[in-house]
Amino acid sequence: MDARFLYPLESCKIIHMLRHGQAVHNVEAEKDRNALLSPRLFDAPLTDHGHQQVENLRERVVSSGLLKRVELVVTSPLLRTMQTAVGVFGNEDEKPNMTSSPPILALEVARDRNGLRPPDMRRNVSEYQTLFPTIDFSQIESDEDNLWRPDVRESEEEIFARGLEFMKWLWSRPEKEVAVVSHGIVLQHMLYVFANDCDESIRHELCKRFANCEIRTVVIVDKGLSSSSEN
Repeated sequence: MDARFLYPLESCKIIHMLRHGQAVHNVEAEKDRNALLSPRLFDAPLTDHGHQQVENLRERVVSSGLLKRVELVVTSPLLRTMQTAVGVFGNEDEKPNMTSSPPILALEVARDRNGLRPPDMRRNVSEYQTLFPTIDFSQIESDEDNLWRPDVRESEEEIFARGLEFMKWLWSRPEKEVAVVSHGIVLQHMLYVFANDCDESIRHELCKRFANCEIRTVVIVDKGLSSSSEN
């Protein structure tokens, strides 16, 4: 056993990071990357295969007991991520015998890389509220998408800044076990926030590209809190 770190439980959070299932624009981009500029791929939904991926993961989440442990689900406010979040963690049918589901909260900071590509532009919140009545949209300030820019692609530095902002927000929450449903590059940059605390081999494995509907679990530690608790 190689136990190198010891932290009190109250200074730790368990984060389950999940990339959305396969979406229409993922399939089209494999054929031609320029397809990502097509308006017909606006706010791309899951494919049939993506829905099957979500269904399969739902079964794993339920059988493993994860659904019962997660206290909060944070999702990007794009169609493909919300379809994934509700499909894996939600209970849209409200069946009496179903395991109770955690609250699902939509946050702009968790959305995909902004700008240029129509698949990464969201619909109006009012439209989403009809499609996903169990998702909480109260943290989104504007009904319309005023973050997506048609002529400028968000830089990786800006995505990293969002990742840092999100992790700071997460620490302000009381929940100890949270699921985050987002997009590959955004999840990677959330992990980059803590990458320097890992060995290089672990960092490479932890921060590699996410596959569609891949879930990756990490424990993050507030070292300041753990230090103060030791005094």
